Amino acid sequence: MRDARLPDPREQTPSLPEETAAPISWIQELLRQARLAWRLFLDPRVPWITKMIPPAVLVYLLSPIDILPDFSLGLGQLDDIAVLLLGTKLFIDLCPTDVVQEHLEALGAKIEEWKAGRPTVIEGEFTVEGEGEEN
Repeated sequence: MRDARLPDPREQTPSLPEETAAPISWIQELLRQARLAWRLFLDPRVPWITKMIPPAVLVYLLSPIDILPDFSLGLGQLDDIAVLLLGTKLFIDLCPTDVVQEHLEALGAKIEEWKAGRPTVIEGEFTVEGEGEEN
């Protein structure tokens, strides 16, 4: 006879623990951003000045000049990773929004909030009372 307080092991569905699922989703997002950046780099609708960001990042990564020297184990590579991630984010942010949205949809991203249309604008008037009065 089973105790009513214990869950039935046959009813439990196996899933990844949270500490395992987070790094996997982070890596998947990183790969999706890399694919998005590559597609945007090849798109002729992206301005050429914006397309100068990824080569500039690669030149920094390959150059012997670093913000933090590489002789300190770990710290020297952190600035390289930071420049790579920030350069990729900057490149994607500076690309035209409609082009980014098109490529995200082609990569299978679900971006329903972008399709909502124009943002809500609230117009109003205000007055400042009591200005110019002395106590």
